[in-house]
Amino acid sequence: MAYQILVVDDEPALRMMVQEILTQAGYAVCLAGSCREALTQRAQVHPDAILLDVMLPDGDGFSLLGQLRQQGDVPVLFLSARDEDEARLRGLGLGADDYITKPFLAQELLLRLHAVLRRVYRAASEEEPARLGGTEVHWGTGTLRRDGREVPLTAKEFALLKKLWENHGNIVTIDALCQALWEGPMVGYENTLMVHIRRLREKLEADPSHPKHLLTVRGLGYRLVREAAP
Repeated sequence: MAYQILVVDDEPALRMMVQEILTQAGYAVCLAGSCREALTQRAQVHPDAILLDVMLPDGDGFSLLGQLRQQGDVPVLFLSARDEDEARLRGLGLGADDYITKPFLAQELLLRLHAVLRRVYRAASEEEPARLGGTEVHWGTGTLRRDGREVPLTAKEFALLKKLWENHGNIVTIDALCQALWEGPMVGYENTLMVHIRRLREKLEADPSHPKHLLTVRGLGYRLVREAAP
């Protein structure tokens, strides 16, 4: 499956040029011309990486980077006409994965984007599968394998299972799980969390009505255990 790249730039001609470069290289591309459009696309499309201009009509890329990261970690490469050391260091200091100065060669853009994607996602794909009884969790592909079948996880199910796995054996509170999934105020999310828990159990457990691995700790939260609970 092709990586999805979000290109955020207020210059239509540059957006179209970058889209053509990336499409010809095999990437899927979505576009945004402002901070507002970028946040909407980030939430709807869930891109694998973002190419982000510094100067935008309704804000700046430095501030937007923080807002984008509130929706979850994603590689970000700045594309900017500002080549001052101060701007470049500020972008990298804020956590950007690279800083490319305009104008740039198409091959330079592709090489640097590829390097970031390889660094970020190869590490995930090489991570050892998690084993829960007869189920394997493959983090790099976001799938479960049980009884010879491969079952894909949604983004929320993946984030939920990852948080529980990182704390397996211990109780993870409802607030902590909501924070991992939505990174915002917790009020009103409890019922939605229960829906995601139920759907995850349907994929994870042999008998979702009597779970052996993803356990409810009444009044507190949930606990993930490697070996089937008696």
